[in-house]
Amino acid sequence: MKADSDPVPPGFERHFRKSPVTDPWEPLFVRQDGGTFSLGLRIAAAHSNARGLLHGGVISALADNAMGLACVMQMERSSALTVSLSVDFLSIGRIGQWLEVRAVPAKLGRTLAFADARIEADREMIAKAAATFRIVEVASKAT
Repeated sequence: MKADSDPVPPGFERHFRKSPVTDPWEPLFVRQDGGTFSLGLRIAAAHSNARGLLHGGVISALADNAMGLACVMQMERSSALTVSLSVDFLSIGRIGQWLEVRAVPAKLGRTLAFADARIEADREMIAKAAATFRIVEVASKAT
C-alpha cells in the first residue's frame, strides 16, 4: 500500500475547479494532454466503501466531472449538464493506489456532446464510462 506522501505522476497539477461534491476528496489533480483531460487522486479512506475498496460512486462522480470538463474545455463553452451517464465496473481500486480518470470527447455538437472515459488504478483499467451532455451557457450572477 502506498502512502499519502507518494508523488503525484508527472504532468498533474492541482485541480482548478472546485465543487462542493468533490471537496471532501481533495486533493484532486488534473492533466491535459491533447484532447484528453485527466482527473487524478491518491485513493484514501474517504474514497472507500465499508470493505475498504474504492467506492463506485466516487468513480462515477469523477468520471462525470472529467468527461464534462473535457467537452466544455475543447468547445470553449461554459457548462455541460449530464443527460446520461454509463459506468462499467471491471475491477477494484485500493487505498494507496493512484486513480486516474482519462476523459476524451467523442463527438461535439452545438447543444449535445458525447464523451468516453477510461478509469485506472495504478495503470490497471478498473472501469470505463460514457456520457452525454447538454451544452449550456451559464449567465454570470448578478451582484
